[in-house]
Amino acid sequence: MIAKILTWMDDRLDISAMRHLAVNKTVPVHRFSWAYFLGGAVLFLLMIQLATGILLLLYYRPSAEEAYESVQFIVAEVEFGWLIRSMHSWSANLLVGVAFLHLFTTFFMKAYRKPRELTWTSGVLLLFLMLGFGFSGYLLPWNELAYFATQVGTDIVGAVPLIGHPLMVFLRGGEQVTGATLTRFFGFHVAVLPALTTVLILLHLGLVQKHGISVPPKLENKAYKTLPFLPNVLLRDVLAWYVLLAVLVTLCAFFPWELGTKADPFVSAPQGIRPEWYFLFMFETLKIIPSSVLGMEGETLGVLGFGLAALALILVPFWDYLAQRMGRPALLTWLGVLAVIYMAAMTMVGYL
Repeated sequence: MIAKILTWMDDRLDISAMRHLAVNKTVPVHRFSWAYFLGGAVLFLLMIQLATGILLLLYYRPSAEEAYESVQFIVAEVEFGWLIRSMHSWSANLLVGVAFLHLFTTFFMKAYRKPRELTWTSGVLLLFLMLGFGFSGYLLPWNELAYFATQVGTDIVGAVPLIGHPLMVFLRGGEQVTGATLTRFFGFHVAVLPALTTVLILLHLGLVQKHGISVPPKLENKAYKTLPFLPNVLLRDVLAWYVLLAVLVTLCAFFPWELGTKADPFVSAPQGIRPEWYFLFMFETLKIIPSSVLGMEGETLGVLGFGLAALALILVPFWDYLAQRMGRPALLTWLGVLAVIYMAAMTMVGYL
């Protein structure tokens, strides 16, 4: 019966090439093979985000007057609404964490080298979109913490030279964070960012299939073991997803995501206001930069620095090529180690 179904689909959709690719695809086996599961974990968490997000959309109302009350209704009145909301929030955090880990392992395994430069670029852009999802979705419950964190975050955007203020006004829908900001962020969160993410995911997966899975530089031009993707690696992927789902449900059960108090633009910002953990290293960096550096405003200098760092991350394959031409192939690796240590240290400082 399965053969007949596949034949029927092949006559109409020409899936023979996909079947051939799935049957013949192999995955390298070495001591860092666990890193290959991270891409699948990101995709799995994205599917959870999509499923839980659609369920939340059935009840959520994107306006300053009703947003908080609609989330409150989901948590308190809708059956298993608290679980769906907690899964959406916790999986968002896990998604960003796993995406960063996927980026780091790809970087240190040199998986961005020829011919995978575009695979790296599309992956970095996907990470930026994940951060955009986090920033836009943070405001949607319209609680006090999210309101003031968004105000601080958009103020930082306003510090960008030349285009900063117009960009801030565009994001806020005006000079201040208001209901118009909430509506815009909702549009970004459920329409603009998902559309861009879908295109980039299809491109990224297509490039991965075209160029195959890379191996660490030490294994290049050497014989190494492989495992067939079907069924061996796929079953391991599914097992990893089950473990990830168990972790997610455990977090939701023991640490349900809190709603907090409703945002009030007329009260003072609470003490200790800070962004989500994945923006915390940037937030703390901007805090320690002096107010004026060589005649330039410190915050503006910090924002420019992070913009250049993002551009440098996209151009990593180019820097690696230059490092090899200079006879210093390990230079980029050490810079990456320093960057990871700095991000981790500044995040810890933010919490302490």
